Parts: sequence; structure tokens; C-alpha cells
Amino acid sequence: MSATPSGKRTLSLKGVEPLLLLGTNDAHLRLIEEASGARIVARGDSLTVMGEEASAAAAEKMFMELIFLVNRNGGLSMEDVKTVVDMIQAGGVRASGGVDPESRVLFYGKKGIIQPRSAGQRAYARAMQSNDIVFAVGPAGTGKTFLAVAMALEALREKDVSRIVLTRPAIEAGESLGFLPGDMMEKVDPYLRPLTDALFDMLPSDQLQKYVNRKIVEVVPLAYMRGRTLNDAFVILDEAQNTTPIQMKMFLTRLGMQSKAIITGDDTQIDLPDPSASGLVQIQHILRGIEGIGFVHLDTSDVVRHHLIRAIIQAYDDFEDTKGKESEE
Repeated sequence: MSATPSGKRTLSLKGVEPLLLLGTNDAHLRLIEEASGARIVARGDSLTVMGEEASAAAAEKMFMELIFLVNRNGGLSMEDVKTVVDMIQAGGVRASGGVDPESRVLFYGKKGIIQPRSAGQRAYARAMQSNDIVFAVGPAGTGKTFLAVAMALEALREKDVSRIVLTRPAIEAGESLGFLPGDMMEKVDPYLRPLTDALFDMLPSDQLQKYVNRKIVEVVPLAYMRGRTLNDAFVILDEAQNTTPIQMKMFLTRLGMQSKAIITGDDTQIDLPDPSASGLVQIQHILRGIEGIGFVHLDTSDVVRHHLIRAIIQAYDDFEDTKGKESEE
């Protein structure tokens, strides 16, 4: 890369497929021009970026990050480009072109980049990177499970672990398992489906099926974890608010050598007969302060689903607050 005081910069594209980087009919290039305010000309194996210093610097960072993604992921989607543009504009990428740890890409899935999208999610990602056991507590839509699955798949891809185990307690939220058709695994499948949905969102179906057939990825009810020792594994316990204290202890003591565990849950949606008996609620008092164990609390500001989800959660919180005040009067 070369630069002049005028803000003109030249970027080499040697070893990069121009069509993948620039997009069909230069669609990616045009998006970066619009976002950065710079003028960009592609000729042969080089890009020339012209404009004010700040605009040229922003466009340079965007292309450096996109080149990294093309080389790593073998392609780019328009969503990838938009994500990189958003990251640069939000200051999430250093001048060197490297992704800031707080906004780092967790996984390159079949639908594009997966990365933290809020302050709480960035804290969650940092906790997962620096601890062997992490508890993520927060409302629906905050990405607790999704980001954990992304981190697990990246650990598998990097050979940090040799398998992924995803589990949930099969608690009956107002329904009865006994009346559902099929054998036990068919009965609990609806409870495990959110975990498989996250996997399907990130992996091609044939690759996921290969992982499942080889037991590289397991999705099992929590009750099936008893007696196991999980070495060299990335283990995720979802819906942990519906574990009992005994189940929580059983799960945590399954962890073996070279393994990591992520425990997610929403302590406002406990389906146990006695909400105060939730293993997730109790464990926050028992394990806090132990080195290597992280606790992250997410809130409505971290909701990244449909924009109405945040409003719905807030409305419920307001309703509960009002009901509580009325009961005190």
C-alpha cells in the first residue's frame, strides 16, 4: 500500500480474485465509494483510492478487511461488505486493518460474518475468549446462544477443540411431553430445535450432517449428559434457567481437559415449579469471583432480533414493575 499527502492511495490486488472482491458489476466497490466518500478506480491488479484523507483512509481500511475475508472465506456477500462498512464507520477496525478485539469476527458462516453487534455482546465475546466457563444471562433476542454456537464452530475450525456438544433441559413450558408422539428423542426434539437452527444458519446442511454423523457435533438433552466426561470439547448449555441446582452441578462437573463451557439463560423466564430453585439463579452466587469463570449480563439494549422484540421485553418489564408496586400498596 502506498499513500500520498493528498489522500491518494494504491492497493495491490495480487493474489485476489477481483470479481469476488469488487462484486458483480463492481457492486461492492460502489457501496464502499458511497460509504467512504472516496473515488475508487480498479485497474488490473491494483486499486486507486482518491479523496480527502479521512475518506481515503476509511476506504483503504474497508478494502484491507475485505481482502482478508476473501482470502479466508473464499468469497464475499453484500451483507459481509455492509458489515465491514459498519465496523469501519463505528471505529471497530484499527488503522492496520486488523479487527479490533471488541468487534472481532467470531465466525464466517454460510450467510456471512457473525460478530458482536452491541456493547453487551462485545463483553460476552471477550468473556468467551478469556474464560473456560462463561455464564451469559439475559432476555430473548440478545444473541446468547447464537454467539456461543459461532464461537464453538470457530474453535472447531481452528482445531482448538475436536467436538461440540449442545444441550438443553427438556422442561415442559405449560405442555406435556407424555402427550407428544414418537420416542424420547422425537419428544425432546422441539426443545433442542433452537440449537440446531443456529447450526443450520451457520453451516451448509451437508457439512452439518457430516459433523452429526461423525459425532463431531452432538445435540442432546441435558439428562443424557450424566456420567460423561467431555474432553477437548466446546460445550453449550442453553435455557439454563430451567436447570435445577443438582442438574447445574452435574453439567459443570462433566467438563474435561482442554474443554470450554458456555451456559446461557434468561432468569426472567423460568419454567420450574419453584423459580427460586433455578440452578442458574443459584450458581451466580456460588461461583462468582473464581478465576477462569466469567459472568455476563445482557439487557434490552443488546437485543438484535426484530426491532419490536426490544419494545415487547421493555413492555413486560414495565408491566411487572407496575404490578409489583400495586402489590406493595
